[in-house]
Amino acid sequence: QRVLRMGDGVTGVRLRLHDMDQAFAVARDLALRLGGGYRVSDWTSENANMFRALKLEKTMMAILLSLIIAMGAFNLVSSQVMLVTDKQADIAILRTLGLTPRAVMQVFMVQGTLIGVIGTVLGVVGGILLTLNLDHILHGIEAVLGVQLMPEDVYYITGLPTQLEPSDVTIIAIVALAMAFLATLYPAWRAARTAPAEALRYE
Repeated sequence: QRVLRMGDGVTGVRLRLHDMDQAFAVARDLALRLGGGYRVSDWTSENANMFRALKLEKTMMAILLSLIIAMGAFNLVSSQVMLVTDKQADIAILRTLGLTPRAVMQVFMVQGTLIGVIGTVLGVVGGILLTLNLDHILHGIEAVLGVQLMPEDVYYITGLPTQLEPSDVTIIAIVALAMAFLATLYPAWRAARTAPAEALRYE
């Protein structure tokens, strides 16, 4: 104030709230009460660029996660197709014994879906454990390597804060299960189209 020769005038008031998530609501209420002659802002509007960057980062992470799930689905398709090719003779024998194409298709769909369910459950459990213990894992790696991976003078933090979002976990699990189920359709359909006479010709 002395440098700018403002005297004892007050140009701004900063409030600290117990609940930072209420900052936007409090700022809006103050703006309504004070009228148009004052500028009222909260920490979310002051750091809008950072929040946009974080939102973009989350979007990119969602895209990368979708690609990873898609790769897993393609791997499931290829493994099921290889299984169908390897079991052509067995499928043909079952067909000659009276097993319908629909039943053959159901067998491979159940098998592929079961693989997807097991993989999804293991992934969800592993992801939750990793999220809840990420800070401890980071400190353990630092202790083993004898280095500080996140120096406070560079990153302003010494750990990786994490927050588990049940809605995100649920969405990811549902998408993974859906893609695993869809990945079983083509191999199962291919198995159901197995012609017993053709498959057993060289057996």
